[in-house]
Amino acid sequence: MSAAAAWTADPYTLALRSGRGPLFLRRGDGWLLPLEVERWCEAPDGADLTVLRRCRGAVLDIGCGPGRLVSALAARGHRALGIDVSPEAVARTARAGGTALRRSVFEPLPGEGRWDTALLIDGNIGIGGDPAALLARMSGVVAAAGRLIVECAAVDAELDERCEVRVSDGGAGLGAPFPWARVGAAALAAHAGASGWAASGHWSGSDRVFAELRRT
Repeated sequence: MSAAAAWTADPYTLALRSGRGPLFLRRGDGWLLPLEVERWCEAPDGADLTVLRRCRGAVLDIGCGPGRLVSALAARGHRALGIDVSPEAVARTARAGGTALRRSVFEPLPGEGRWDTALLIDGNIGIGGDPAALLARMSGVVAAAGRLIVECAAVDAELDERCEVRVSDGGAGLGAPFPWARVGAAALAAHAGASGWAASGHWSGSDRVFAELRRT
């Protein structure tokens, strides 16, 4: 099953539909990464606001989930679009007042090469399990003078992990396996440098870590 199909199946859909977890990414060795469904389904928190303040122009939110950032950007007057492979995520974004498409970032996207800001928040630098490939893809999506805002893993700046995971509810509910990645700020900077990007800023808030990247 593809990664896109894994995110459209229960228990992810059920968690988004209810607006609550528990929900995890489960690695093959049984290790669980908690997914903050409740936070995703609420209004932007203080850390999210630091991201929103750095957005300029037209904004693409990749892996937008239930759309808290897309709807907030629209309310601020931005042209904002979310993309997500989950139909439930797209539906929730619309209900929240945002605009979203059911689309993978590796498929053709509206406005390629013209987005002023793109977002990879809530661990979405892990999409596809290959941060370098994802960053290379973003070079064709973001405008030459645009910016890419990435949330890094907060546990270790040097973290650079590739793994196979499944979406899990912590019990019997378990999705199909798909590739994922986690990178800390230092590892992200290394991947960025090899993919035509450079870090133009780092910051943290509410135990979350972010970086802004610009094209080189």
